[in-house]
Amino acid sequence: MNYIIGLYTAYMLITVALTIWVAHTLFKNGQVFLLDIFHGNELLSTAVNNLLWVGFYLVNIGYAVYTLKTYDLVRDGRELIEVLSIKTGAIILILGCMHFMNMFIFFRLRKRALLEKDNLHYDYRVDPENLAGKGM
Repeated sequence: MNYIIGLYTAYMLITVALTIWVAHTLFKNGQVFLLDIFHGNELLSTAVNNLLWVGFYLVNIGYAVYTLKTYDLVRDGRELIEVLSIKTGAIILILGCMHFMNMFIFFRLRKRALLEKDNLHYDYRVDPENLAGKGM
């Protein structure tokens, strides 16, 4: 049995499966944040969510393909599992970092959107100090 071919096959299957699962989870749950960020504009939030989804796939699967080659000798099943665990662990760490980066960006955008929303309801034409003198 050629262990390198087995390593490459297992690595790509695991990586693609993980990427699909994480992308689907982020896509499904990220829509709520984007709707809030874009003040209920469903068309815009869906478009942005789709673009994020495509970008997520491109970055993760692109990185997996880029790092497919190994210089380690894989002579038996034990070495195959060891190399596979290192390569898969790197992908999992990258997926986790991208997830937290997305969450950080979403929360920052949401905070900005909430501040903008609050400022839209504030009437800048009214001087609060003169309200008492006008019978209000």
